[in-house]
Amino acid sequence: MTKRVLLVTILTLLTAMVAGGFNLVYGQDRGETKAKIGNATVTIEYGKPSLKGRDPMKMIRPGQPWRMGSNAPTTIEADADLNIGGTTVPKGNHVLLALQDEAGKWWLIVSSKSNFEYEPSAKLAQGPMELSKATDSVEQLEIKLSGKGDHGTIAVAWGTLRLAADIEPAK
Repeated sequence: MTKRVLLVTILTLLTAMVAGGFNLVYGQDRGETKAKIGNATVTIEYGKPSLKGRDPMKMIRPGQPWRMGSNAPTTIEADADLNIGGTTVPKGNHVLLALQDEAGKWWLIVSSKSNFEYEPSAKLAQGPMELSKATDSVEQLEIKLSGKGDHGTIAVAWGTLRLAADIEPAK
């Protein structure tokens, strides 16, 4: 094989890898949910792990941030400022995490760092999440974002675990 053919082959493979995005790089499905909340267009992008017989509550450790997905961090992007838990989150792209504290309460955290690099100073906002259990089980993690006027909801479903948090446009 000539050097030129080898170079073209390598460049073609690299181009295919870049064009394949997260699915090729991370080898798993990626999900996206989008909604209009007030004047903001909000998008959440996340990995969609499967349970494969596991219990999500045994994988999520109290006191440790959970990335609500797999592989790459779960992100929230908005083209206008948002209000989460009474704190203004500036427009842009941020990391979205969940945290179950020692008392069993759940929190939605917007951070400048992923769960692997998380430190309290990276927290941009924190708001409560409502926990519920469902009778039906969801095999592959789902995050849904819905908006109605100036009110939005982030809903997370995995196994029988259900979490929901409110978001609003910043005033």
